[in-house]
Amino acid sequence: MGLLLAVLAPMGAVIAFVLKIGRAIGIVAIAVMVVAILIQVVARYVFNNALPWPDEAARFCMLWMTGLMAPTAFRRGGFVALDMISGLMSERVAAVLSLVLLVISGLILFVAVQIGWSEVTGFGGRFATASLYIPTFDGWFRIPRSWMMLSLLVGVILLLVVNVELILRSLVRMLGGGDRLPEIDMGDMAGAE
Repeated sequence: MGLLLAVLAPMGAVIAFVLKIGRAIGIVAIAVMVVAILIQVVARYVFNNALPWPDEAARFCMLWMTGLMAPTAFRRGGFVALDMISGLMSERVAAVLSLVLLVISGLILFVAVQIGWSEVTGFGGRFATASLYIPTFDGWFRIPRSWMMLSLLVGVILLLVVNVELILRSLVRMLGGGDRLPEIDMGDMAGAE
C-alpha cells in the first residue's frame, strides 16, 4: 500500500495541474462560444443577415469545453454514481464495487481512445470545416475537422488518466488505507458547493 500511496501523491499533483489548465482553456472556450452565439443572434435578428461561421465556432468551442471539463467532473465525482448502494456497504465492499465499475469504465475509455484516434487521423479528419477559417499571413486557413475531433481524443485520454488514478485510490481504500489517501484537489471549484 505504501507504493500505491507514493505513486498517488505525484500523480495527483500532475493531474490536478493538467486539469487546472484544461479548466482555464474550457472557460475561455465557453466565453468564445457565448460571444459567437451573441454575434449570430445580433446578425440574424438585428441585421437580418445570418453569418455562416458562428454556429460552427460555437460547436467547436463546446466540444473542446466538454473534452477539457469532463475529466475534472469525473475526478471530483460529478458523474452519475451509485452513492445510495455504496452507502449501504462497508468501506471495503464499496471500494471493491467502485474498483469493478472503474475497471469497466477504463476498458470503455481505452476503446474510446482508439475511436478518437481514428476520428482524428482517419478519413473523417481529412475534411475541412464548412465555414470556420482563421487568418494567416497569406490569406485564410480553413480549420480541419480533425482539430474539432481532437477534443474527443484529448478528453478521453484525460478521462482515462483520471480513471487510472481513481482505480489506484480504490485499491488503497480496498486495502484499508482510505484515511491515508491524499485529498483530491478541488481547486477553484471548492467554494462552489
